[in-house]
Amino acid sequence: MVFNNERELHEECGVFGAFQIENASEVCYYGLHALQHRGQEGCGIVTVDCEKFYKQKGLGLVTEVFDDAKVKALSGDMAIGHVRYSTAGGGGIENVQPFYFNHHTGNFALAHNGNIVNSKELKRYLEERGSIFQSTSDSEILAHLIKKDSNEQHRIDSILESLQMLEGGFAFLILSKDKLYACRDKYGLRPLSIGQKDGGYIVSSETCAFEVINATYVRDVAPGEVVVIDKNGLKSYDYSKYKRYHMCAMEYIYFARPDSDIEGRNVHAFRKESGKLLYKEFPTIADIVIGVPDSSLSAAIGYAEESKIPYEMGLIKNKYVGRTFIVPSQKAREKGVRMKLSAVSSIVKNQRIVLIDDSIVRGTTSKKIVTLLREAGAKEVHVRIASPQFTHPCFYGVDTSTYEELISAFHSVEEVRKEIGADSLHFLSKENLYIAAKRNDLCMACFTGNYPTALYQSIKDANKDEK
Repeated sequence: MVFNNERELHEECGVFGAFQIENASEVCYYGLHALQHRGQEGCGIVTVDCEKFYKQKGLGLVTEVFDDAKVKALSGDMAIGHVRYSTAGGGGIENVQPFYFNHHTGNFALAHNGNIVNSKELKRYLEERGSIFQSTSDSEILAHLIKKDSNEQHRIDSILESLQMLEGGFAFLILSKDKLYACRDKYGLRPLSIGQKDGGYIVSSETCAFEVINATYVRDVAPGEVVVIDKNGLKSYDYSKYKRYHMCAMEYIYFARPDSDIEGRNVHAFRKESGKLLYKEFPTIADIVIGVPDSSLSAAIGYAEESKIPYEMGLIKNKYVGRTFIVPSQKAREKGVRMKLSAVSSIVKNQRIVLIDDSIVRGTTSKKIVTLLREAGAKEVHVRIASPQFTHPCFYGVDTSTYEELISAFHSVEEVRKEIGADSLHFLSKENLYIAAKRNDLCMACFTGNYPTALYQSIKDANKDEK
């Protein structure tokens, strides 16, 4: 069981693909390792060699599921891989991707990042027409829609038609015997980029994976686009003329690695700028600035630079605590945050601290961190959050699907401040979030409640638990 108090949010998933790349499984392994931050529950790789598919998946980290022998057994120069954190559909080995499907029109594998918000309606539609689902993941829905195809030569037509039926935020990779299809939702909610390596092609949820394998960035898959990669190169198809660039703001704020570029904006640069803007909005008299490792460090550096308050390493993250750490009692559970995060007493003692974090979702972790700092001797703890208040559930691949999970959904800033025990609390404004991203078209539904897609039953399910 994953120790849930490590952070307040869990990433969705990551996908990676390789086409006409020597030792594709090895390249895919390193690509998934670079995307490990996007999912730690399970992972898998599917390869193709002379029309034969090879597959391996399991529960655990990439290094736990794969060893040298397993990677080498996946032969071929085409591959797709996936790292998973369960959102819709729950966990278990049956939900670990890529999914593989046998079909008379031609076998294929599929990997998915995101959530399909009309999954219940589509699943009912498919089951009434004879489909039998092997998992509880909404990712399997696209495969069943595609399997209506009667001729492999026309599979692209089936894919385009099927994608038109999906509503939500997603990035799909589909691997056939001789093609790799890269598909992105028409709202542009989830990132997907294409790179080039040694005459072949790479597709990844984040560009940070390109650096690891020495690939060169080519371009992003556009919203509403399917890019078909085959021996002739890249070919583009639009399944929707309705195209929006509503990239999920949390990709910049929290999910993506700082060395990734998302639609032309470096993640570290975004976070650093958000820290500077946070100080301009809420200047604070303090002795030191510290960030919550790891995703908040860039914002903390920016805050310190703008404020001229010294940046210090006041919190240390223990990277070697087991991911399957089991907490059998409440007393042990309370010690859990100390195993994951430690305050440096000699740095924070008798200091007025500005504590920078990327977000407050449930509030439990923030409260424990403030307590840690006070027990280490901090004189004052002023919390600054490099994002707006998280007030609405997300239905596009983040594990916050009900209002009751969100402390800011029912509490004012002052009430949240009291709950976490801080001397002061401020959140970055929505306007400055746009400025940091250098764009005006982010999805900020979790901060505003303005969802870019239809929601079907999702919002009703979220309201069931509203207090």
